[in-house]
This record gives sequence, C-alpha cells and structure tokens, in this order.
Amino acid sequence: MTTRKTYAEIENDLLQRYPNGIAPGGIQIEDLIQLKIQNTFNTHLDIAKGMAKIMRADMAAYDQDSRQSTQSLGCWSGFHAQQMIKSVKRAKGTTKGVYVYLSGWMIAGLRNQFGHLPDQSMHEKTSVPELIQEIYTSLRQADEVALNDLFAELKTTNNRQETIAKIDNFESHVVPIIADIDAGFGNVHATYLLSKKMIEAGACCIQIENQVSDAKQCGHQDGKVTVPREDFVEKLRAVRMAFEELGVDDGVIVARTDSLGAGLTQKIPVSQTPGDLASEYTKWLDAEEITAANQLDDGDVAIQLGGKLVKPARLPNGLYKFRADTGRQRVVEDCIASLTEGGADLLWIETATPNVTRIASMVDEIREVVPNAKLTYNNSPSFNWTLNLRQQVREDWIESGKIGETEYPDGIELMSARFDETELGIETDQRLRNFQTDISTKAGVFHNLITLPTFHMTAKFMDDLSRGYFGDDKMMAYVNTIQREEIRNSVSAVKHQHEVGSDLGDTFKEMVGGERALKAGGHANTMNQFANVA
Repeated sequence: MTTRKTYAEIENDLLQRYPNGIAPGGIQIEDLIQLKIQNTFNTHLDIAKGMAKIMRADMAAYDQDSRQSTQSLGCWSGFHAQQMIKSVKRAKGTTKGVYVYLSGWMIAGLRNQFGHLPDQSMHEKTSVPELIQEIYTSLRQADEVALNDLFAELKTTNNRQETIAKIDNFESHVVPIIADIDAGFGNVHATYLLSKKMIEAGACCIQIENQVSDAKQCGHQDGKVTVPREDFVEKLRAVRMAFEELGVDDGVIVARTDSLGAGLTQKIPVSQTPGDLASEYTKWLDAEEITAANQLDDGDVAIQLGGKLVKPARLPNGLYKFRADTGRQRVVEDCIASLTEGGADLLWIETATPNVTRIASMVDEIREVVPNAKLTYNNSPSFNWTLNLRQQVREDWIESGKIGETEYPDGIELMSARFDETELGIETDQRLRNFQTDISTKAGVFHNLITLPTFHMTAKFMDDLSRGYFGDDKMMAYVNTIQREEIRNSVSAVKHQHEVGSDLGDTFKEMVGGERALKAGGHANTMNQFANVA
C-alpha cells in the first residue's frame, strides 16, 4: 500500500515552496496540509495497487496461520460499504482482514437501468465498474470527514503533537474489493476490456466463474452450463493481462467453479493430446455406445470416448449432458486447472448447502496437487442456514448414538421456532457462530463472504419500519427501530448532516473565505442535539 507522507513531511515540502507559510492568494499552508492528507489516494488505480498488496499480505499470513482468515459483506451502494467499514472501525479499532464484496447478483437485482433482474448477466456491464467507483468514492469521503474532525481538533487542542500523531496514524476506510465479473460478459477480449475498467475503478481482486457467458445463471439456480476448461483458462489469462497492463502486479484472481450444480456443457472441446484439459473435461459426458442396435441418426454427434465410439446425450437446445453425480470430480479438476493452467490465486466452489466436511474433502484433494490452494467461500443467503445446520446436528447426534431418529423431526419442520431453545437449537446456534472459523481452519477458506446481506437487510428493516409507522406505532416505530439504536450504539450516521460532509464543507468555506464563510454548523443546526452521543 502507498505510504502517505506525514504531517511534518508535507509541512516541510510546503515551506520549501512558501517559506513565509502563505501560498498564493493568501492561502495558509496549514489548510493545504489538511487537503493533501485528506486525499488519501490520488487515483482509484492507486487504490487497486495498494489494496492488492494488502490482499497478498493477508493471503501470506493465512498460509502461515489458517486462523488469519478474512471477511466481507456484499454491498450494493457506496453508502452500505461506508457504513460497514465505519462500524468495523468503531467496534474493532481497525479494518484489518475486512473487505467489501461486490455482487453481480445485486447489481442485476438492484443497480441497473433495466429494473430488477435475475442473476443472468442481462444488466449493462458498465454498471459493475460504476459501482466499484461509487464504493471507493464513499470510502474516501469517510476518510475526508474523519480527518476533517481531527484537523478541527488540532485547531483547539493543547497537545498538538498528540493530535498530529492521530492524523499520521490514521487508518483509511479504503479496503480491498472482491469484484464479481460474472462469466466475463462475452468473449475473452470483452472480459479483458471490462476487467480494465473494473481495475481502473479500484478493483484489486476480480472473481470470474466457469459458466457460459450468454447462458449464465445464478449459482444457486438450475440450468447452469459450464465452459470447457481451456476456455475458462483463457478468461483467467485475460483478467491477468488486464492487471499486468495497468501495473497492478499483485492483482488477485478468484476462479469460481459452478460444476457441483451444473450438469450441462455448451460444446465438446477438441483434445490434442491424451490427458489434456479437453479430454479430462469430455470424459465426464453422458454418452451411449454406438452399436448395431443403437446407431447414429441424422444430426447425431459421435466421438471416441474411453476407447469406444459413442454419441453424447444432447438436449433439444443442443447442450450436452454430463453423467449424473460427477460434479464433485469435475470441481476438483476445475480447481486444479484454474490454479496450475490459468494462474488463479484463489478458488470459489459454489455449493448447494453449507457443509464444512464436504468442502474440506474437496479441498484436501485439490491440495494433493496444489498444497497452498485457498478458497473464497460464499456463505450464501440462498442457504436456509437454520434448517441446514439443525439437520447436520441431528444427523451427527443420530450417528453418534446421542439421540434416536424420532427425537427430532426430519425435514422442514425442524425449522420451527419451538426448537430454538432446545439443546439441538442451542448447539446449532453455536455452530453458526463457529462456522466461518471452522471452514477456514478445516477447509482452506481464506475469505468468508455473504453475497446478498444488504439486499435482505434493506428488505427486513423497511418491513419493520413500515409495519410500525403505517400501523399503530407511528413515530414510535421510527424512534424505537432506528434512532434510539443509532444514538445508544454511537452510529455516526445519526448526525446525518455531518455524515455526508457538512462540517467538511464548512471547513473549506473557512479556508477560502475566512470570516466571510457562510457555514451550516452554527447554533441553529439541529445536529447539535446529538453532539454528545456520536
């Protein structure tokens, strides 16, 4: 990460240019020091370079100690990302190990010009770099607001060196973004061009999946179609070339495989040598041997497979089927190819349920070939977490003999609230608390993310507020649901004028106009009602 100059270094530089401490126009160099320090990054490409170094350092730390995993939440606006990072800084005192996840699903669902769309790459591709740009603009503004507060403190403090030390040691709100490029939005050149735009917007890490671009589906829906491995390797190379061209030498690529739930392929790759990527992909096709009783019909396709002439199973739309129950083997091979042939840095295995043991078994097999293989894992809201983990606890206890099969019900009934305070419910909740730690230490997961939390959070809290406000509680609904919680938990956004830079604007007006400045932060500003609580 780029090291910022200290207060003293910037002051010295300015005094070399303006020995009397005044810049042209009568501008005080103290004001110029503040502006230079508030501008924590010159460009968003600088952000990409700095954040890539942070991710690389975090990955190296994880290789030494698997407890050093990282986390993120999916954010569909700059404000969501800003509030997440501010909350983390307030609670932990640091943003170390915390990233932002940019979800293609949420861009499709919430941030495109065509309306609310399913996760099928139908949204305009420019909306992806635009959201990256927006997120980093919001995070940089959080820096400006916080540093402005410190410079305001500097004007009134009796201990300038202590406050200057706070300024010099200020930790930026800017953190790495893992950005979803879906299946690449077209051919390899399209993927390369979009990758460049994403990197220029600040992305240090790009996640790409092995589905067909024009048939892309959400990883938790049916009908997924994968591409041959050499096609995916070319997409990975396209992303790497974009990083290299723009000078982001430490750029990180996450290679996602959807093969666990994908039973179709669009084309049969051509094998050049035995055991190459094409033949290893093709061997899993569902095919029937051609015999005297099972001959080719017009339009049928035949290939040599396993020493036999066969015709692959094909759907009316021309897609080819894989054999049932081969997803796990294909996932392992996908991951190894992405790491060894495609130069990927991290893996993403899309799963249908959250099961540490099953994921660990695949990772163990991958690590037989690539010992330091690491994963990003989607702790997805598509999983019914309560039901899945209660079922896992029930199965574990039955297998160990702790309970009989009739003690707790099987199936959806296990989700019932009546089990919340039972021993099984309590054990499930403890496993939920431990899930990310367990999957990181036992299954090679370097980064845990939740793809769509802010989608569900916004829906849930708007429902809570609306039911109360338009119901019987009226203003009590807003105060009790939101404002009291903001005040009592020191959420800075309770002072909403300050949060969006009102004090920052006042400071700049003073810099250029002195006593003539018309400021918003006077005694009549209602934000003063919250002066002692945030």
